[in-house]
Amino acid sequence: MPIKILMVCLGNICRSPLAEGILASKLPKNKFKVDSAGTGSWHIGNAPDERSISTAKKNGIIISSQKCRQFTKNDFDFFDYIYVMDSTNYKDIIELSENQEHNKKVQLILNDLFPNENVDVPDPYYGLQNGFDLVYQMLNEACDLIAIKLMKKHI
Repeated sequence: MPIKILMVCLGNICRSPLAEGILASKLPKNKFKVDSAGTGSWHIGNAPDERSISTAKKNGIIISSQKCRQFTKNDFDFFDYIYVMDSTNYKDIIELSENQEHNKKVQLILNDLFPNENVDVPDPYYGLQNGFDLVYQMLNEACDLIAIKLMKKHI
């Protein structure tokens, strides 16, 4: 059974779809399953933001077939790791948790890159294209470290 990783942001249209695509591109598909979700319900069933799609594409990653969905309590039982994009996402997810085992699965995605600093991935939604490029770079660096850690632990 593959190791399951969930990426979470607010609407599941900008940051978490990028994170899903980036991490999935760095891990063997037969050993790992990467998905994404949002804490909000506004975009359920929609494709990611066009700016996320184009940023991923210019970096060789296709995310246009992803569909937005909302995080549910069942995700705690299904996923082995849950990476959130910012401290608000963290708070929202932890509030849905019912036990310490679930809490241990949730971490800020940049904590491997910036240990103990709790750095947020900025939400590029209301900004320009360069904000998406910056977010991609941050997530790519973080996913490099996460992929190495996961492969050492599980392969």
